[in-house]
Amino acid sequence: MTTQKTSPRKSRINQVPVKLLERLCNAVGVSGAEDEIRSIVIEQVKDHVDEYKVDALGNVLAVKHAKSKDALRVMFAAHMDEVGFMLVEDEGEGIFAFEPVGGIDPRQLLAKPVFVGKDHVEGVIGSKPIHLTSQEERGSAPAIKNLRIDVSPGNAKAVKVGDYATYATRFQRNGKSLFGKAIDDRMGVATLLDLARLNPGKLEVLFAFTVQEELGLRGARVAAYDFAPEMAFVIDSTPAFDLPMLDEETENTLYNCRLGAGPAIYLADAGTISDPRLIRFLVKEASENSIPYQFRQPGGGGTDAGAIHVNRAGVPSVSISIPGRYAHSPVLHAKLQDWQNTLDLLQLILTKADRSILAVDRS
Repeated sequence: MTTQKTSPRKSRINQVPVKLLERLCNAVGVSGAEDEIRSIVIEQVKDHVDEYKVDALGNVLAVKHAKSKDALRVMFAAHMDEVGFMLVEDEGEGIFAFEPVGGIDPRQLLAKPVFVGKDHVEGVIGSKPIHLTSQEERGSAPAIKNLRIDVSPGNAKAVKVGDYATYATRFQRNGKSLFGKAIDDRMGVATLLDLARLNPGKLEVLFAFTVQEELGLRGARVAAYDFAPEMAFVIDSTPAFDLPMLDEETENTLYNCRLGAGPAIYLADAGTISDPRLIRFLVKEASENSIPYQFRQPGGGGTDAGAIHVNRAGVPSVSISIPGRYAHSPVLHAKLQDWQNTLDLLQLILTKADRSILAVDRS
C-alpha cells in the first residue's frame, strides 16, 4: 500500500515528556487517592487550556475552546489512578493486613517493597523464606488475606488503617524501553498533557483526567455527563501478549498486541463495542500518514470508554491503547516508539476530525 504523509507532526517525544512520565509514574495515585497525580496534572495543564476544574469525584476536566461557535465537541480521556492496596487492620509492631484496590494478582506480591500513606513510608509485603515453607506452599500463591504489609515497629505510628499503598518501583529508561509502575495509565495522562499544548484546530477539545477507572470506570461516567461530547477517544494501556509461549502448541488468541507495533485500536472489549466510524477514521489517518497501528483483539478488560459511550444519549467512542508488558504488576515495560506513534495519531484527530465522520452509517 502506498502511503503519503498529509499532516505535519507537531510534537515529538523528547527528554521533557519522558521526565514528566517519570514524575507521574513515581508518584502514588491509587484509585480513590489520586491527589499527587491530580496536582501534577493541574500544574502542567493550567497554562495550556482555557479553563479547568476538579469535579466532585476528583476528575480534572480541562477545555480548549474552538474559535467558532457550534464546534465539534471531542473528548479525550485518560485515567490517573493505579492499582494498589489499602491497610485494613493494625496487628501491631508495624504489621498491617491489607486489601487490594483494583485487579491484583497474588502471585506478584511476595516480598515486594511498597510505599504506604501520603509520606511514602517504606514497607514490604512479608513472605515466608523458602526454609520455612512446605513443598505444597511453594507450588501456589498465598491468598492475599494471609499476607501482611510490614513497615517496621519504628514506623508503626507513621501509617494507619485506611492508608493506601502501592509498589515502590522507580521509573527507568533503557534506550527505547520504558519501565515503571503505573505506566497504565500515566503514559495516557502524559499523552493528554502533551496534546493540550497543541492548537485545537476547529474543535472544542475536552480533556478528562479521570479517577477510579480501576474500580469500575467511575470518574469517566461523571466526566462524560459533564462534558456531553459528540465523540470520545480514550487513551489507555493494554497488555502486550508477545512473550515466547511456554507450550509451543499453544496458540496465542488473547489480546495479541505487540510492543513496537504501534497504538492498539480497540474493536471491542468487555464493556464496549467501539464505534466503527471512528475505527475507520483512525485506520485511514494512520495509513495515509505512515503511522503503524495494530488492532487490540476483542476480549476481556475495558477502558473508560465503557462508561463514556453509554452516557446521556450515547457517545460514539473508541479506545486507543499503548501496549505494555506485565500489566497491573510492580513494573510495566513499554516502548518509546509506540508512545510517539500514539501521539502522532492523536494529533491527526485534532486537525482532521469533523462531523462528517459520524454522518455516515455505522456499518
